[in-house]
Amino acid sequence: METHDSHPEYAVPEAEYLRLLGYPPGHEPGDRVRELMRWARDWYACHGRPWVYLREAVLQNDPATLRLDGVVFNSLRLQEHFRQHDVRSAMLVAVSAGRECEEHARQLWAEGKPDEYFFLEMFGSAVVEDLVARTSGRICDLAAPQGLMAVPHYSPGYSGWDVAEQGRLFELIARRMSRPFPAPLEVLGSGMLRPKKSLLAVFGLAGSTGRTPAESAATPCENCAFSPCSYRRAAYRHATGSVSLPSVASAKDGDRTSGQPQSGLAARYTVNARALRKWAAERVRLAWRDDGTVEAVFRFDGTTCSNMGQPLAFDYSVWLSAPEQGFLIMESSCAPAPGDEGYQSTCAYLSDADGLMQSLAREKPLLGRPLEEVLNWARATAPSGCHCTADSRIHKWGLALEVIHYALTQVRTPPTCFLTTTLLPS
Repeated sequence: METHDSHPEYAVPEAEYLRLLGYPPGHEPGDRVRELMRWARDWYACHGRPWVYLREAVLQNDPATLRLDGVVFNSLRLQEHFRQHDVRSAMLVAVSAGRECEEHARQLWAEGKPDEYFFLEMFGSAVVEDLVARTSGRICDLAAPQGLMAVPHYSPGYSGWDVAEQGRLFELIARRMSRPFPAPLEVLGSGMLRPKKSLLAVFGLAGSTGRTPAESAATPCENCAFSPCSYRRAAYRHATGSVSLPSVASAKDGDRTSGQPQSGLAARYTVNARALRKWAAERVRLAWRDDGTVEAVFRFDGTTCSNMGQPLAFDYSVWLSAPEQGFLIMESSCAPAPGDEGYQSTCAYLSDADGLMQSLAREKPLLGRPLEEVLNWARATAPSGCHCTADSRIHKWGLALEVIHYALTQVRTPPTCFLTTTLLPS
């Protein structure tokens, strides 16, 4: 099966558009919002050029390896997803809202029209989501004669599938196409797509017997561990609830996780437990000093909110007192990671570079307070990938401190290794 569609039908429900704009369910938008929503719909109806491509691929899902048309993909989560649904074959999909939407949005930003820019950007995202949902239905229709149906899709960048494999999936799709995509599409070195309002996905094909329609309508949100996302449409399917942590107050040297639960209560995080474990293992560096203090660094990877979503990386560094003193935050800093230049493409840097860097240097939340207080810290939720607003920067500080707290209190880290170079001023 292979399909090229340069004129796919789409329909963006108002509720979905409002969700992507950031409004809560049931919110009644004002006149200005309604005007901008109508304008974005009308502009895209006249100028938008969405397209869809799909074809079948041979699936080999062995216990150790997953292959699509013989190409290996390293995602245990995707393997698990396919096994849960008893997937027998796969469909490779590429959808796009087209370059016209992105190019005009960029022009609007340059003209100083941020409202129009934002509403058109979000409409493009809504078009992609609707195209993916309709493609799922189309695949079900195509596979029905074989007694198969589509199960929820998965894409590089989703929880458990490294976005670095986006290029490999793109090459696999392009390698056996009978003709080029309906419009140009490329993968950048970061794994981002151009046009950015595009998606590469893999749909599994499973036996329809015993399956319910609800299963095929499940959303990608159920496989995403980013709990504070304001765009969430469904609960994370693999959530394990709150995490009970041991106290650090009675910890002994060489055993950083001894002691009783904190005041008999379970410590509660805003970050999902699975994400905490993954980030603590992959994004946190801990180094103990010989005086019992510890230096911790959390690496944040994100993208700019403009300039086609350029990748950026920041290091959140904290110097903490010894555990018997409650891990007091004695010093902290947030700065672009060494060698990273993505922050220079953010709108805040382009409009006021000195102001942004001064804000980053000045903001030191919970300085002088025990690290544990991050668990009760009330702060705004602003999960964008950039650092352009104060709320966005504070939100990321919260994530960094929570993951560092988890790494220190859940992972046994005896002080057998000390710093050779300091991360923070001593």
